[in-house]
Amino acid sequence: MIGGACICPLSLLHSWAMYTLDLTDIDEVVDTLRAGAAACRNANCRQGSIEVIKGPGQLIATGDTHDHPGNFKAVLSAAGLDGEFGADEKHLTLHEIIHPDLPESRELPLDTSFRGLTRIAYLKTQHPELVHVLLANHELAQAIGSGIMKNGVKCVDAFNAGVYSVFGDESHRVHEAIADLVLSLPIALRCKCPQGDILCAHSLPGPASMGRFDASILDRELTPDDYQPRVGSAHLMVWGRGYDADQLEDLTERWGVDLFILGHEHAPNGFALVEPNAIVLNTDHSRGVYMPIDLEHMPRLDECASIVQSISS
Repeated sequence: MIGGACICPLSLLHSWAMYTLDLTDIDEVVDTLRAGAAACRNANCRQGSIEVIKGPGQLIATGDTHDHPGNFKAVLSAAGLDGEFGADEKHLTLHEIIHPDLPESRELPLDTSFRGLTRIAYLKTQHPELVHVLLANHELAQAIGSGIMKNGVKCVDAFNAGVYSVFGDESHRVHEAIADLVLSLPIALRCKCPQGDILCAHSLPGPASMGRFDASILDRELTPDDYQPRVGSAHLMVWGRGYDADQLEDLTERWGVDLFILGHEHAPNGFALVEPNAIVLNTDHSRGVYMPIDLEHMPRLDECASIVQSISS
């Protein structure tokens, strides 16, 4: 049983300790998810709706993972969270954790990606100042029960079926703990570098939604209204696509951000640059990537392509 957020000395963390969780034990799963929520809310780096870090140090920035186990292990290894620790502690972003690719069929497939979400909640309890789990649209859809389709599969229904296949009539306890975790997640991670600030987020509002978007969301606590589908500012922020230069320049001025690191949009080659100052990362497919960043030296957009690391290489 995990009693709450704590910092475990890195040298004592057993290799792949998060995989020793009994993910069929409902009490252990629920306790872990709720401990992860407490760690998100109580982390020293938490400031309102976001987390804030600064150098020295390194950030391992990722895109969507969608319960891709091999790529998940790769980014944990890059961040030194696989038991093979280096000399320096590293920060890690994680988002869009659940709802993997599932085959379309007549019968509803079972999605058991609650297991990946539970492991990441465990990581947050062990490293609350290093692991930064960001709100994303699939987790939000699952928490509030809104419809979402992927490859013809009703993701929320498949996830619910996966939880029920393990926990049966007690599934509601797991769903309540998942909602607690999701609604505790920060909307972004702000990295303060000597050359300027980096904002890591799942996405930004679509340009057409900017008139309804409250840009003060980074400077305040989130409210229930922020999560409302198609109108709440948190909902708009995790669902946006198709950013353009005018929008990015507007948010750069409002937020004082010099580089945006985002996910959500599909990038066949693993990443895509969006002028003037955004990069989209994918970590959920065969050409998935992550991006290591020295927090003492913020990269320019034209430098990002050279530091992105392919997981398959």
